[in-house]
Amino acid sequence: LHLEDSVARGSSLQLKKPPTRRQGQTISRGHKNFELMLNLQLGIRHSVGRPGPALSLDLKTSAFDPREKFWTRFPPEGSKHTPPHPSSEFKWKDYCPLVFRTLRKLFDIDAADYMLSICGDDALRELSSPGKSGSFFYLTNDDKYMIKTMKKAEVKVLIRMLPAYYNHVRSFKDTLVTKFFGLHCVKLTGSTQKKVRFVVMGNLFCTDTAIHRRFDLKGSFQGRTTAKPEAEIDSTTTLKDLDLNYIFRLQKLWFKEFCSQVDRDCDFLENERIMDYSLLIGLHFREVSTPHTSGVSSPTGNGDCENGEAPRLSEDSNDQLVINSTRQSPVSLGINMAARAEKTVRKNDCQVVGEPTGVMYDVILFFGIIDILQDYDISKKLEHAYKSMQYDPTSISAVDPKLYSKRFRDFIFKVFIEDT
Repeated sequence: LHLEDSVARGSSLQLKKPPTRRQGQTISRGHKNFELMLNLQLGIRHSVGRPGPALSLDLKTSAFDPREKFWTRFPPEGSKHTPPHPSSEFKWKDYCPLVFRTLRKLFDIDAADYMLSICGDDALRELSSPGKSGSFFYLTNDDKYMIKTMKKAEVKVLIRMLPAYYNHVRSFKDTLVTKFFGLHCVKLTGSTQKKVRFVVMGNLFCTDTAIHRRFDLKGSFQGRTTAKPEAEIDSTTTLKDLDLNYIFRLQKLWFKEFCSQVDRDCDFLENERIMDYSLLIGLHFREVSTPHTSGVSSPTGNGDCENGEAPRLSEDSNDQLVINSTRQSPVSLGINMAARAEKTVRKNDCQVVGEPTGVMYDVILFFGIIDILQDYDISKKLEHAYKSMQYDPTSISAVDPKLYSKRFRDFIFKVFIEDT
C-alpha cells in the first residue's frame, strides 16, 4: 500500500516528524568572526544591489578575464557608494561580477531573496570545525547558502575553469556539480592586512526533511573512514567510503538520468584537470512504524529516527514504492528523490561495496558532487608519489584526474543501481 493510502484508511502506520538539529554555532557579538561576518554582509549587499546592465546569458569572453575584479573601500563613516557601518575599515573585492550575476540568474536566484538570506537580520552560523583544507564554512540562517573560505590557489582554479563551468551548468540544468553564486575577498586594513577569500555556494541539504545519515564518497579507500566510536556518530557526522553500508536503488528513468549526468560531470572535471571531488549523499529514512517492524533495528545504528523505526519493506510493496514526492518540494536529480536503500555487509576490508542483505528501507535522497576546486598540481603529484611508496597507488585520493574520474565512476555505479 502507498503510505498515504495506509494513513487515510486509519491503519497503524504513524508519521513522525523528528525535531531538526541545526548545524553550527550562531555568529553573535563577541564571536571572533563577528566583524568578518558584518564585512561580508555589507560587501554582498553592495555587490548584489549595485545597478548593472541588462543580463544576457551569452557572455563575452572579457567577462571571464582574471583581471575582471573590482575593489571597493568601506570606511566606517561611509562613502559615496557605501553605507556607514560599526566595524573597522575594510576593502572588498568582487571577482568576475558579471559572470556570477549571470550564474545567479541561470540558477533562478532572485536578487532580493539572495540578499535577504545572506545579509538580513539573522546571523550566519559557523560549522564547528574547519574542513581538511583548513577552510571554514558558514551557513545562512535559512540554510539556502553555504559560504566557504578559500585559499588563493582555489580562487585561481575557479577563475581558470569559470568559462568551462559556465558553459557546463548552462548546458545541463540537472548538473550535480556545486552551484557557485559569488566569489569575493575581504581585506582587513590596519596592521594585519589580512585577506579572507570566500565563495558563496548552494547548500545541498537545504530541506525541511531531516537528514539522518551523511556520506562523502570518493571511491578511494586509504584513510576513508570516520575515526569515531559508533556511539558518537549522529545525524551531523559525515561518514566516508569504508563506513558505507547501503546501496541505493533508483527507479529506471532516474537511474538512467543519474548515470548520464555523472558521466557528463566527470568528463567536465576530468577535462579541467580536477581531482579529489566527492559525491555527498544525505539520506532520510521515512518516519514510519508498524507492528510488523518492531523487531527491526534502526538503520542509522543509534536511534536517529527519534523512536520511529525505519520500515523494512516487504517484497509485495517494493514495486509500489512512491517515486514522486507528495506535498513536499519538487523532485529533481539529486534533490528530494524517493528511492530504496538496501543494507549491505562487508565480508572483508578489500570489498569495494558490501554484499546486499535484502533488508530494504524507503528513503529520500539528496546528493551532489562537491569539492571541485582541487587541480592536479605539483603538491598533489608529490603526495601521490610519496603515498604510492606506502600504499596501493590506486587506493589513495591523490591520483591523476583521468584515473580519478574512472575510479570515481566505477565506485558510484556500484553504489547506485537500477531498481528492479
